[in-house]
Amino acid sequence: MQDELQRLYATILERRDNPAEKSYTAYLFAQGLDKILKKCGEECAETIIAAKNGGGEEAVCELADLFFHLHVLMAQLDITPDDVAAELARRAEKSGNLKQTHQTDKNT
Repeated sequence: MQDELQRLYATILERRDNPAEKSYTAYLFAQGLDKILKKCGEECAETIIAAKNGGGEEAVCELADLFFHLHVLMAQLDITPDDVAAELARRAEKSGNLKQTHQTDKNT
């Protein structure tokens, strides 16, 4: 999976740096951060609905769309997959950091 995500990111950078006519990725960069964020939100909502409806192939497709748009966002913000991987590795070193939830009495 790591190789595919690296390849995806490299393609996104290529489209950002050398916009091709009729490229959806280049279109997103041309529209700017607000459009990219809107697409991330839409794909997140679609992923949630697909998961709620039982997952399967639809959820896989929506997750792929979400991964793509998140990588476009990362490129827009000059964040690399290695930056994210390093943060995940840092977090993996932590243990016992489960947050306490606030209990409420719903009967009162």
